[in-house]
Amino acid sequence: MRILLAEDDTMIGEVVLDALRAEHYAVDWVKDGQMADTALTTADYDLLLLDLGLPRKDGLEVLRSLRARRQRLPVLIATARDAVGQRVAGLDAGADDYIVKPYDLDELLARIRALLRRADGRAEPAYEWGDVCIVPATREVTKGGAPVQLSAREWAVLEPLLARPGRVLSRQQLEEKLYSWRDDVSSNAVEVYIHGVRKKLGTDLIQNVRGLGYLVPAQGPDGAGAMGMAP
Repeated sequence: MRILLAEDDTMIGEVVLDALRAEHYAVDWVKDGQMADTALTTADYDLLLLDLGLPRKDGLEVLRSLRARRQRLPVLIATARDAVGQRVAGLDAGADDYIVKPYDLDELLARIRALLRRADGRAEPAYEWGDVCIVPATREVTKGGAPVQLSAREWAVLEPLLARPGRVLSRQQLEEKLYSWRDDVSSNAVEVYIHGVRKKLGTDLIQNVRGLGYLVPAQGPDGAGAMGMAP
């Protein structure tokens, strides 16, 4: 999953950047509203973590521009503890949730996971397909009840496909979820990571759609629909 972090405070930004990357998110960090606006119009993100007090173009303006373009990605705004009016204005302008500064990183990560689940139309904290189950909060993967170790990028390929079974994602879309601006992208990276997932979890899990990309079938191998599940 790829996140845009819009935060002008260098100390906060570095801490949050490290925390998000430790959770295997691809993260781009911008420090003013103009850069945030540009990033949002040139790249595909899964979530925006937005500080409202940005220079050049404040966070509320960025948010209003985003929604005026009908971009539907989840937005988590960060505001000061005493800025109740800002929080209300942000929610009314189209934000999905807010977190109060100074915030706890565990709470931040939990709110991000919740927003990503809801964006995929799911409330459940785990996803299953056949005998494969993944838990985004802990990055646990099991097959037939036995734990399976995926690399960070194998996980990054699998999660968005399994979150919405039946939806095709192109190689470019998967690359955007794998890499931030600073990363070098090899030409066959997606194919390599999908091969790794298939080797560990079965060849039927991720299927090629010729000329379009990849998908996890809407129905599992037993004929049942892929679904979320409570742990």
